[in-house]
Parts: sequence; structure tokens; C-alpha cells
Amino acid sequence: MIIDSLPRKFLTACLLLLSFITSAQPTTRTRSTTIRSATAEILWDSAGVPHIYGQSLEAMYYGFGYAQMESHANLLLQLYGQARGRAAEYWGARYLDSDKIVTLFGVPEQAKKHYAQQPADYKPYLDSFVSGLNAYAQAHPEAIGPEFRQVLPITPQDVLAHISRVISLEFIGGNEAGSARVMLPGSNAYAIAPTKSASKKALLMANPHLPWEGFFLFFEAHLNGPDFMAYGASLVGQPVLNIAFNQSLGWTHTVNTIDASDRYALKTQDDGYVLDGVKQAFDTKTVTLQVRQPDGQLKPQSLTYRYSRHGPVMSTKDGKTYAFRFAGLNNPSIAAQHHAMAKAKNLAEFETALQRMQLPMFNVVYADKAGNIMYLFDGSVPVRPEGDWRFWQGAIDGSSSNYIWTKTHPYKDLPRVLNPPSGFVQNANDAPWSCTYPAVLDPKTFPAYMSPVGMPLRLRPQRSLNLVKDDASISFDELVGYKLNTGLEAADRFLDDLLAAVEQQPDSLAQQAATVLKAWDKTTNRDSKGAVLFTAWFDQFNPGMVAVGWDPQRPSSTPDGLNDPKKAVEMLRNAAQQTRQRYGSLDVAWGDVNRFGPAGQDFPANGGSEQYGIYRNIHFAPDPKQPTKNRAVAGDTYVAITEFSDKPRARVSLSYGNASQPGHKHNGDNWKRMSDKTLREALLDRTSIMQQLEKKETLRYAAKP
Repeated sequence: MIIDSLPRKFLTACLLLLSFITSAQPTTRTRSTTIRSATAEILWDSAGVPHIYGQSLEAMYYGFGYAQMESHANLLLQLYGQARGRAAEYWGARYLDSDKIVTLFGVPEQAKKHYAQQPADYKPYLDSFVSGLNAYAQAHPEAIGPEFRQVLPITPQDVLAHISRVISLEFIGGNEAGSARVMLPGSNAYAIAPTKSASKKALLMANPHLPWEGFFLFFEAHLNGPDFMAYGASLVGQPVLNIAFNQSLGWTHTVNTIDASDRYALKTQDDGYVLDGVKQAFDTKTVTLQVRQPDGQLKPQSLTYRYSRHGPVMSTKDGKTYAFRFAGLNNPSIAAQHHAMAKAKNLAEFETALQRMQLPMFNVVYADKAGNIMYLFDGSVPVRPEGDWRFWQGAIDGSSSNYIWTKTHPYKDLPRVLNPPSGFVQNANDAPWSCTYPAVLDPKTFPAYMSPVGMPLRLRPQRSLNLVKDDASISFDELVGYKLNTGLEAADRFLDDLLAAVEQQPDSLAQQAATVLKAWDKTTNRDSKGAVLFTAWFDQFNPGMVAVGWDPQRPSSTPDGLNDPKKAVEMLRNAAQQTRQRYGSLDVAWGDVNRFGPAGQDFPANGGSEQYGIYRNIHFAPDPKQPTKNRAVAGDTYVAITEFSDKPRARVSLSYGNASQPGHKHNGDNWKRMSDKTLREALLDRTSIMQQLEKKETLRYAAKP
């Protein structure tokens, strides 16, 4: 398989799993006298959130599938079609590369195996979720784009394939490749213990950051069934809630600094490769992909793939050959584990679910009604023979079988912190060693490849620590405020030195800029004047310009100072010229430049890039049609701040609204709330739901007894 280029660890956007499609009988049809019916009720609130009440858990998940399809039908069918490895057959050559990856990794066969390996206590829920997807499509074919209907019906294998593609190949492979699509980087999380909470109740903050498109989108939902309640968000197409809380506990995920995939540089010889000094033959597989042409005809394309003992093989056009190996790709029960996590009633049950070790990656930040808080560096970490984290980031010598790992670490080996003396745990995509302050984990007690050691702590994780570490009594409202904080750690660290440098330099334009910066509130609120100017200055900054470098003994207050004041002033002059030329003023408001929503339906934005140490992480991209505007395209997605009392309370947000279907009322309906920095109360009881009821649907699910 030839590819134009290979990233540092893996080809970004590897598209995975699933092939075969079987026809399914409509789930609402009476199939025999052994079938009993159960009702699923969907109460849609004014924010487009479905509150699903099932007479059985099968009916509940049936409603969940139905609701997802109602809000995201076109996107779901596209994603499941890609997971089959047949996207080029459906929609043309632009999907051919993803189909190649899917078939290279043998995902159709793997999807069949995964379905057969589903736990008996979860498999009916997966089946009922899929039945709900198909039931909506059968009931409302007119609501689905014609080009997507050919993917129907969906099978359980499609869903499992989609899970593996997204979690294992995109998050693990894309992340370690340094893909800008996957790693902004993003996600914030806090768990606050009762000892540090003003209410003496544990608090949890969930805040994943991802691109606002495709399989990265979240779907917010409230699931209720016999002895089950969970409120949270699912990545679109997933059959469970990935981040959630229930009556007793809650958790969130952040992308962790895990190395669960490796790229091996092979030494080729003739038509084989060398391993341990002996020439080995590649295993091969020939597949034929169908590619839809512009005229609608299908054109077959035959491909022969190669495999070494390491894994699937790819070659670059310059003749280099690499093999790839992923940990966790064969984990069949990711969804079943998330269901078990949502069902747990206490820490012991929750950790029992975690000990299934099905999640290939992610940090877990947890809190519960009993007052426990926990941080876990979770995932399928390979047991490696040698080398540190940096060593395994590069191309590994593929000529030695010693580097071909076959096992992953058990739960007991993973970095974990339970109820630290500090009263909090946090993560902002930093290594596990800084999950609380003062630190309690010793990197020396873990394998050197577990996570990076000694790397400077980025400014956003520093901001995360600094917001809470010295606050001895954090209220619910204060935690909401911390989540929405738009201040720049970079400004707190360097602005005073910059202003002092300007006073020493007789430059008129720099002094005008300094006047603006002195009046600035050091935030990226929508009306902040000075943020555009300061970020233009900081964009020219590099680590070699600091007076004091990062110090692991002072992890959240270094680096600091400027070692070349004259250079700093020159940079400010450049930033001032750039800002005035582009916007006509040095004190242009942040929200006049940066916008939430599409042109004509947009609002002034707040927040900004993590490189400035902004906790409210929003990624903006230039608007090609309006050169003086930037559009928010990624960052804050789902937000939930939860307090665990006798009954939980929560405030929530979903940045882009809870639907992607064209013309849907809730597609992009949250931009004003984003601009206003407001969260919604999560509606957790029928009384409050009925007060904001937008629509009610009652579904009949035929289930086996």
C-alpha cells in the first residue's frame, strides 16, 4: 500500500471497521407469540435533549438509537458507511483512502468477531439501540438525505466498527501522529472533594474539547430505565453515554498522554523483510474495492496488502516501509464497559467496571455522592521491553522481534490517585504526574514509557492548577466560573515584564500599544479590548525568550520573565502594526474579530487557544470570505458541572446544539448561550422536563422475554 507521506507515528484519519450488512426485520413488527412489548417514551426538552424513559433497558436503548437518528441521521449513516469500508462505493473516490485503511486492518472480519464476543448482559442493549436507529429510518425516510439511505439497514457490527474506528484509530492513531484534527489539544476536568467544596459535597466538571464536526460531535441525552439513570453525552454513533453522571457518581474523560500505537521501520530484502537477521516473507491479502464514478457507475479497484509480524504494512513513495501495531484495537467491549460504568452505584462497582480494561485510552476523572474523587490514567498500555516515552514516539527498529510487544499492563499498573490530601484532581491533557498539587504520583515507580517525564507543563494545565489549588472552599457557582474563565495565563505571566520593557524603550507605536494593554482586563471575553493585540504579540513568542525556564519544582509559576526586553518591544511594535492594519484599531474587541456561528447567524465569541493558557479553550479559524473575522471550529463541546448531594444537580451546555441534521431546529441553536457564557440547568425529573417539554414521542419496542 503506497501513501504520499507518513506522520510521526501513524497515518492520520485512519478509517475503520465493518463490512457485511444483513437485512433486519422492523423491530415494531410482531414476530411470534414469544415476543413481548415494552414502551420507550422520549420527552424532548427546549434545548433538544431527549429524556428517554424505557419500561426495560432494551426499550431505553431502543429510544436512544431512535433519538440519535432523529437528530443526526445523515451524519450517522455516513459514519457507519465509512466504518464498513464501503464509503467510496457509496459516495465516490474522495473516500477511497479511508476504505483502504479499513480493509488493510481487516476490520470486516474483526467486526464479526467483536459482535460474537459481546457480554451476554450487554448484547441485547446493543441490538435494541440498532433497532431504534433502523426504526426511525423506516418511519421517516423523507427526513434522510437520499444519498445516505443506501447504507440502511444498520447492523450491530456497523456500530461496533464505528466505535473501534473512532476510539482506536482516530483517537489513538491520530493523536500520536500529532493530527491537528484530533489533538487541539483539548479537554478539561476537575473533581473536587468535600474537604475543598463549600457545600461539603463532591463536585465534578466534565469538559471535552474536540472539533465541531463529524464523529467528534457529541449527543446529549438523559437515559432512564429499571434501576438505571444516567445523564451525559455520547460521541455521535456510539450506543452508550461516554461521559455521564447518575444518582450516585459521575465521570469524564480527557485524552491522555498514552502511547498505545507504534510505527516500525522495516528493513526490506527483495520481496520480504528482515527480522532477527532472517529474511521473512510478507503475508498478503487481495481485496477489491468498488469506487463510484461521477456518472454513478462503479469501478472496481483491486489492492494487495502486506503484513509483517508487527502488523499492517505501508510504504512511502520515497521507498520507506513501515509496519503498524495498535494496542486496544481488538478490545470488543468498549460500549459494554461504558454501560457498566453508568450502571455503577458506588466506587467499588465503578472500579469493577474499569477493571474490564476495554477502554484503549483516556484519563478518567471521577466523583461520587460518598465524597470520593479519583484520577486514573486509563488505557491499553503495551508492556515494552525497554525505552522511555520519547523512544517509543519515533520509528522503532523493525528488524528486532524484541520490540514486538504482545501484552498490555493490567489495571493495577496504571497511575491512579484516590482522595488526595489536596482535595482535588484535574487534567488538561497533561501527564498523570500533575493531576493534583502538591503532586502525589512518583514517575519513578512506573515504567519510563508509561507517560512523558520532565516535559514542561503547558500553560493551560498550569491555568487549571492555579484556578483551584489555593481556593479552600469552592462553591458550585465558583466552579462554573472557573470552567468559563477566559483569562490568559500567558498575560498573567509576561504582561508586566512587557510593559516594563516598553517604559525603557522610546517607541511611539509600542507605547500606544502599551496604553491599550494597561487598560486590558487580561481576558478573552467578547468585549475585551487588548486581547487581539496581546495574542498577536504572543504568537511571535518562543520558549527561548524567557528569563526563567520551566522548573518542575515550580510547575505552575514558571516559565517567567523576558530575557531580551528590546526584542519583546520590537515584537509588540510588529503586533501593533499588524493589528492596526488588519482591524483599523489597536483596541478592537475580541468578539468583533472572533465569532460563534456562521456568517449572518453569528455572535461575538469568547475564549481562545490553549497556547495562551486559556481554560475556556476555543479554536478559531480564519473566515475565507471575511478576512477580518475568525470562526470558532473546535474546543469546548459538552460541559457538565455536577454536585453530588442526595440528588445530583448539574448545569450543562453543548456548544453547537444537539443536532446536525440539516434544517433541524437545534442544529446550531446554542451560539447565543456560548456568547453569553451561560449554562443550562440539567433537567433531571419529570416535573422540570414537562415544564420545558417541546415534543413527546411514544415508541413500542418488541423484545424477547
